[in-house]
Amino acid sequence: MKIKNIHLLLLLASLWGPSFLFIKIAVREIPPVMLAALRIGIAAIILNLLLLVMKQRLPKDYSFWKRTFIAGLFAQAIPFVLINWGEQFVNSSLASILNGLMPLFTIIFAHFMIHNERLSGQKIAGVLIGFSGLIILVWPSLIKGVEGSTFGILSITGAAVSYGIGLSYIRKYFANTPSFKAPAAQLLSVTIYLAPLAFAMHPEFKFSAVCFSAFGSLLILAIFGTAAAFIVYFKLIERSSAGYASLVTYLMPIYGVVLGVLFLDEHISAWMILGASLILLGISVTKKTAKATRQNFEVNVDERLFTKFR
Repeated sequence: MKIKNIHLLLLLASLWGPSFLFIKIAVREIPPVMLAALRIGIAAIILNLLLLVMKQRLPKDYSFWKRTFIAGLFAQAIPFVLINWGEQFVNSSLASILNGLMPLFTIIFAHFMIHNERLSGQKIAGVLIGFSGLIILVWPSLIKGVEGSTFGILSITGAAVSYGIGLSYIRKYFANTPSFKAPAAQLLSVTIYLAPLAFAMHPEFKFSAVCFSAFGSLLILAIFGTAAAFIVYFKLIERSSAGYASLVTYLMPIYGVVLGVLFLDEHISAWMILGASLILLGISVTKKTAKATRQNFEVNVDERLFTKFR
């Protein structure tokens, strides 16, 4: 394992991990749909400008853009909006932990969508362990009758489900697409329909009314948490593999929890620690299965085409 690859992995986690902290800050003043549209729109501009600099052009055929629309809907538009909405009701630490369910849902949907990505006994065990962690996380809110927190948890869990569908769809239809073109096209297509929707839903929104911290958080999310993270991710995959790069999933919840405690005065409960441990254990179990064959999901899924995000 090259030391430079470790540095790139840590850098990627540093870019993605804090996203939940900045979402928590930004969503206090920027509506969830508007925040998603602006974040994706700014990142789309950056990536498409990079394509111009590299003298690359996006494909023009209809089937590519139809599939790009669907991939962007499930891999970016829906999860970004759901996470933004959910963080109005749960803290950033819990949001970052729930995001760790994404690989588990991806494995489930890949089983039905991709012929050579079948569930094994070990994968099923990992999924069940992960779901038990989710139940433990939700249980305190249910017994206390705190509907807002429960809805927030369900919203972010729904984002993980959407990510799972999106990644499986990308694996199925974009495996042979050059790495920069698919994400640039996806971000662009999402911007085309999400930006008008956001401004139609919030005609009263004014940039001048957004405070410095919220606007700064938006820029950080777009520039570093989306566009820059793509570049680092592509470089890491180029130097190693998609499987190695996916190890960032283990690091992101740690960044999210620590930053939430340090900067937002959030508290970590025993329930949260236990639930998070089970979620990460479930992911670990499923990852071990993926190592058994180079043709399995973790190696073949073209994660280069997507930004978790996170």
